[in-house]
Amino acid sequence: MAEEQSAFITALNTTLDDFLDRQQHLVSDISPDVAPLLDSIRTLVSGGKRMRALLAYWGFRAAGGAGLSHQAVQAGVALELFQGAALIHDDIIDRSATRRGRPSVHQSFTDLHGRSGWQLDPERFGQAAGILTGDLCLSFSEEAFASIGPATASGTKAREIFNRMRAEVMAGQYLDILEEVAGPLRTVAGAAGRARTVLRFKSAKYSTEHPLALGAAIAGAPDGLLERFSRFSLPLGEAFQLRDDVLGVFGDPATTGKPAGDDLREGKRTLLVAFLRELGTEDQVRNLEALLGHASMSDDDVQLIRGDLQVSGALGAVEAEISSLSTASATALDELDIAEAPRLALHTLAEAAVRRKA
Repeated sequence: MAEEQSAFITALNTTLDDFLDRQQHLVSDISPDVAPLLDSIRTLVSGGKRMRALLAYWGFRAAGGAGLSHQAVQAGVALELFQGAALIHDDIIDRSATRRGRPSVHQSFTDLHGRSGWQLDPERFGQAAGILTGDLCLSFSEEAFASIGPATASGTKAREIFNRMRAEVMAGQYLDILEEVAGPLRTVAGAAGRARTVLRFKSAKYSTEHPLALGAAIAGAPDGLLERFSRFSLPLGEAFQLRDDVLGVFGDPATTGKPAGDDLREGKRTLLVAFLRELGTEDQVRNLEALLGHASMSDDDVQLIRGDLQVSGALGAVEAEISSLSTASATALDELDIAEAPRLALHTLAEAAVRRKA
């Protein structure tokens, strides 16, 4: 299993590099000034855990697909490019200056403006260039997916999943920013439910459920198998995002590559925040609402809210949800009638997704 997975990642990286090399030649014919867009995409997609691509691969294999098939590799390329586009746009929306320990794409263009001594507003240029880079990356994702062939043509199950995945992420992203501005005015009783909807459609489904189903659908999996895959992958995706939310507040910047408490400064109305509003004292809730979403929040302010999250029981409640979702996912995986290599690979990926530190 490990050897096959390593061979897949090598094939994925090579195919992704070759794809971007072809795109580099294309944009070079337009103007050498366009090169930074491709350079930014290449830098971003060269890293990461390849979790979505791996889930698609093992879904493909579990549904009877041949090992290291070009179809599975190309599906992984499409997913990695889609993930890149989502990250670029997400960092602009969240005003995140860093990603994986490096400047985020829009920040790198802001920095380029400053180094070059250009005119007008560097931040506006950076955001505009970042949006265009994300759009280009999204276009590349579609091109890579369409090139798989008949298995992803219009009317196929794989095409349906890919289209739904993209629409759901955009809708989930909107619900996320809506909750940031409307959440303080909405009922506390509904906050947890709204947070769960955001995490499900903005992240959980496209992080685990759809990639696994996509690979399986390309291999010709029947609807019944796709439904059983979902019982494993959806709770896993929700646990994965909840772990991400915890790391966004309590993670070590040296490991996460992002400043401590970044989610608090960005005003993220996560399940952590919803539980603090439900379980916290009046003073704790007052502190939260006074500080959440302020970019100037000090390290002491971050530490104050961290303490309130722990003392109120909000952190413990989220950890309990992660544990419950992980158990449900593991049980569903045990019940799947699939070959041992895909089962072991999916088990390993699931463990890594919820126990990670970054």
